[in-house]
Amino acid sequence: MSPFIQNDQDYLAEKFQLLENHIVHASKIALLKIQSWKFAMRTPEVGSTYQQAAEAMVRDSLLSIVPNSYVLSEEGYYLSQVEN
Repeated sequence: MSPFIQNDQDYLAEKFQLLENHIVHASKIALLKIQSWKFAMRTPEVGSTYQQAAEAMVRDSLLSIVPNSYVLSEEGYYLSQVEN
């Protein structure tokens, strides 16, 4: 009697195709955003508004400090939420 080996090729192929479609879609959106940004930079009135909005997004999201305990809690390393 041969051992039972589960063949996941169909699942893996479908998952690969879904991820590939997601990457293609995200790339198209990124390209459109870059083109929109370039167009806005050529127009002085719109360009300054775009720059201010981009600065605010970077300042509010990328440069904000998040405590380690919050990250660990969100990733499931704690059994319960950590109270700040």
